[in-house]
Amino acid sequence: MNTDFKRMVGIASLFAVAMCGHANAGEGVHVVMDHAKVFRIDEPAASVIVGNPLIADVVMQDRNTVVVTGKLYGNTNLIILDAKNEPIIDEVVTVSGAAANTVVVTRKTEQDTYSCSPQCDPTLKVGNSENGFKVITEQATARNSLSLGAAVGSPASAPSN
Repeated sequence: MNTDFKRMVGIASLFAVAMCGHANAGEGVHVVMDHAKVFRIDEPAASVIVGNPLIADVVMQDRNTVVVTGKLYGNTNLIILDAKNEPIIDEVVTVSGAAANTVVVTRKTEQDTYSCSPQCDPTLKVGNSENGFKVITEQATARNSLSLGAAVGSPASAPSN
């Protein structure tokens, strides 16, 4: 077998193993803020402990499937115990911001963030200017209230004649 072909098969195999979403000791968990990551553990979990639940939320979908959601930038730890209170997982969880399709505009000491895919629209991000964050929050809350009202058929959401 050709050496280059063997090397390609080896690289492809490593890539396939890395993409399977299986938790291995020592790797740590990296997740983007406001995104979820799913992975499986070998042994059934009995308890889940998150060092700082403001940074990451962890939910067991079943006893072997873990869902980690990034809530705020930073690092925390995740400990998963088995039925004998022995650690199955003891890892650092790192939550970072999304970089793809994101533009940050800085004006003096303030910044505002835009999600560009393909049109740029303002988006909520920790660290944005206070005024920009407030305006987007108010608009998003009003829009969600209108949508919720329309979904349940409240009179306030009905079109006027």
